Amino acid sequence: MDRKIEIVEVAPRDGLQNERTLVPTKDKLALIGRAIAAGARRIEATSFVHPERVPQMADAEAVADALPRRPDVTYI
Repeated sequence: MDRKIEIVEVAPRDGLQNERTLVPTKDKLALIGRAIAAGARRIEATSFVHPERVPQMADAEAVADALPRRPDVTYI
């Protein structure tokens, strides 16, 4: 029987959404790039929410637009 475990990296979304200090878009993209370099293949990259509710996600569109496009990586 083949078994498969899938690890989902959530730091760019869940890990940053409660931080008081705003993380620049370029730093979020660097975090995502490092996760990919470390072997992550499924990543929660951002969340499209109202910026007054979750200020850390105010740049969601910019993050999504700049994500590295790779056939072996999927983003949530």
